[in-house]
Amino acid sequence: MPVQDARAALVQGDLQAAIKAAGRLVEASPDQAEGFFLLGMAAAEAGHITRAIPLVQAAVDRGGESEHLAQLAKLLSLARRDGEAAAAAHRALANLPTDPLTCDTIGCVLARIGDHEASLTAFRAAVSGDPHNVSFRYNLAAACGFTGRVDEARSHYETILTKDPINGRAHYALAILSRQSADRNHVARLGSALDAAVAPDNALRIRYALAKELEDVGDTAASFRHLSVANAAQKSALGYDFAQDEAIFDAIEAAFAGSRSPPVAADGADGANAIFIVGMPRTGTTLVDRILSSHPEVEAAGELQAMPLAVKELAARHSDGASSRRVLDAATVAASRAIDHRSLGEAYLVRADAHRRHTRPRFTDKLPANFLYIGYIAQALPEARIVCLRRNPMDTIWSNYKNLFASQSAYYAYSYDLMDTARYFARFDRLMVMWERLWPGRVLQLSYESLVADQERETRRLLAHCGLDWNEACLSFHENRTAVATPSAAQVRRPMNRDGLEKWRAYEAALEPARSWLAGQGISG
Repeated sequence: MPVQDARAALVQGDLQAAIKAAGRLVEASPDQAEGFFLLGMAAAEAGHITRAIPLVQAAVDRGGESEHLAQLAKLLSLARRDGEAAAAAHRALANLPTDPLTCDTIGCVLARIGDHEASLTAFRAAVSGDPHNVSFRYNLAAACGFTGRVDEARSHYETILTKDPINGRAHYALAILSRQSADRNHVARLGSALDAAVAPDNALRIRYALAKELEDVGDTAASFRHLSVANAAQKSALGYDFAQDEAIFDAIEAAFAGSRSPPVAADGADGANAIFIVGMPRTGTTLVDRILSSHPEVEAAGELQAMPLAVKELAARHSDGASSRRVLDAATVAASRAIDHRSLGEAYLVRADAHRRHTRPRFTDKLPANFLYIGYIAQALPEARIVCLRRNPMDTIWSNYKNLFASQSAYYAYSYDLMDTARYFARFDRLMVMWERLWPGRVLQLSYESLVADQERETRRLLAHCGLDWNEACLSFHENRTAVATPSAAQVRRPMNRDGLEKWRAYEAALEPARSWLAGQGISG
């Protein structure tokens, strides 16, 4: 049978045979969905996403089966067409299939676009259909953690480790799920797992888990040793050189610093409903997002790639055709000088709209790296509000250095080397000075330490800057039930506290090279 032949060829990786068999299906039954679907899957397996999408769409148009909708949603998500991906995923979710893999695919798309509550239904169905599949259970555990179901998440991670004791992802996720104590921790088990780990990725994540739990229980010397080994391995794996980020900072400064007068912004889109929360990672951006989204007029849209992707898309139209695959690089910044401000603002709002629930009139975009895009935001969205978190430089550097960010993200590659992190902070600081010179007062510089010291005063200042009336609910941000998909999830579900202040002091000797270098740059810790 051509259907079985095509599917078997796909499983075996014989794409030419799959294409021939699927082609015969289309020729014989052009009104049936399966041939188009399998042709699309073959194109996707070959890496031709843009070619695959219309083929799978043709299959959906001929039947609307959940498997076809799920794969269409996945392809659209990979193509960064998030609004269409969400629509396809929700259609598939409404007619949830019995196939566990399709359920997991639906959940992954929903999670990727930030709809973690909806993803739970799909992930639970996947685990119910195949309870022994570790990947399916991991996805469910992560969704439980993001949505505050901590006990359920812990139970799933433990089940995974029963089946796969060296699973680095589960060990690390369990370590950061909550704060460990001297009498309740996994340090001994992690040590045994590290000794048994063969795969580099497992060893890497187990080391990060060990470093985190050892810090929790107060063994800072051992924590730093594991962290140093893990970070060195990660930097080597990424092949990172600080010159990569330095070139981006140089290009942004060259693009925007040509005049002391602010560029004209009157031709931008409105964007009054957008609130950008930016800054170095691990400086309180998630906390401020929770405060603002506790206001009845504000919803949290997540860490959106909407502005970076809008800039990339429009800059590509003005490039020499040699556009790189990186979302942001010096060439993209240079090409972006020709972008029309209004077109950029409108492109951003369309992309951001796909991540909104539209239950409230305002929304937050909490991508920390948007501090690189403040010039674009100021020009393209003249009514948007911008808040930049500032934290003690040494606490910022330490908190960046000790966290394992998305392992393949180019945004945070600097963080796996102490001195690279210090250099990155210095360029961030310099860039923020430039934005303030060009757009005085446009960005609220909000101190994490000040927010902790006087929560109500700084919250009132924050709301005023964002054009929001005072609301007492903003002081109870820890009661906010929306999902949190960042390393700060555990912290922001607790009331305001001083636990995050001066954390770097416990590692003062090890961090001295960074502190001394910053002092030489005129930045005091």
